[in-house]
Amino acid sequence: MIVELHLIQNIAPANLNRDDTGSPKDCTFGGVRRARISSQALKRAARRGFTAAGLDPSEVGVRTRKAAAEITRRLVERHGREPETARTAAENALANLGLDQGKAGSEYLLYLSVAALDRFADRCNELFDRLTGSEKPKKGEIKELQKEELFAAPRAVDIALFGRMVADLPDQNVDAASQVAHAISTHEVRPEFDYFTAVDDLQEADESGAGHIDTLEFNSACHYRYAAVDTRQLVENLDGDRELAARGLRAFLHAMIRELPTGKQNSMAAHNPPSLVLTTVREAGQWNLANAFEDPVRPRDGLVGGSVSRLLRYYERLTAVYEHLAPAAAHLVAVDDLTNVPEGIAVEPNVSALVDATVSEAFDGDAA
Repeated sequence: MIVELHLIQNIAPANLNRDDTGSPKDCTFGGVRRARISSQALKRAARRGFTAAGLDPSEVGVRTRKAAAEITRRLVERHGREPETARTAAENALANLGLDQGKAGSEYLLYLSVAALDRFADRCNELFDRLTGSEKPKKGEIKELQKEELFAAPRAVDIALFGRMVADLPDQNVDAASQVAHAISTHEVRPEFDYFTAVDDLQEADESGAGHIDTLEFNSACHYRYAAVDTRQLVENLDGDRELAARGLRAFLHAMIRELPTGKQNSMAAHNPPSLVLTTVREAGQWNLANAFEDPVRPRDGLVGGSVSRLLRYYERLTAVYEHLAPAAAHLVAVDDLTNVPEGIAVEPNVSALVDATVSEAFDGDAA
């Protein structure tokens, strides 16, 4: 089954996701400038919230260039090895797989499960003398060290959801079970600037002026957010474990609803939950509903109310035009009372009920 998540989320003045100049990311849609939060930032925020959403730390992975350092730490802490020789063993083990580690680590981020790192460190401990010998082993020389052991991720829910690409080891790639769109504002957005100063607490009484002066670009926008999960692919990525896949989908939905990127949050505190959450469950196909906002919502309509109404009207029109593609089930929860909920959408009392109903529909109707 395909599970889709649609959010309307109005965010107070913020700079959650910056570009290379420090400005909030944006894009053009419907011929006007929109605020944007990148899918990468949204996925990282969700991934960091998976354990709070119910997953065990052993059921998530880690993205890092410092695999050697992680293996070294395990050799020291779990097996009592000396740090210097443990580092040599870790680097030689990775070199044996064709993953040389420089001073800064590997050339790119490796996405590894915590459990696989533990097992690989244990295997390095078993082969410790060979890995710390006088000569550095050549690639593939130590047959007992297999790349499948390092890259195994049968219970890493985030790797199963978001996928993995290893350029040098394409057979270790994982097809993502989820798709996450860039969040865009439902209306036109113009950048604003905060001119601010900081006072030097130790400045002499006869000194004038600020200790620091700067400007910060920010915006405030009502965003439409969209994501989808293919439950069949998720189950396949998790080696057929439907119970774990169901918990993974539940954690994904809760984390995507709860979490936001943290850029500039200490100075702006834009902690604004979604005003509307809509989920759909369908056998196949996907509907990103961003075209509901191709004509920007006008402030006079109320950005939240106008965006919610626009989204539901567009959904209703799509289900009428493409009746044969309509979702098998849909669930909705909203902060404000709704007067015109399209037929076929079940209104839930809260987010927990919505997530539970969605997960149940997805797995009860999926024979995979």
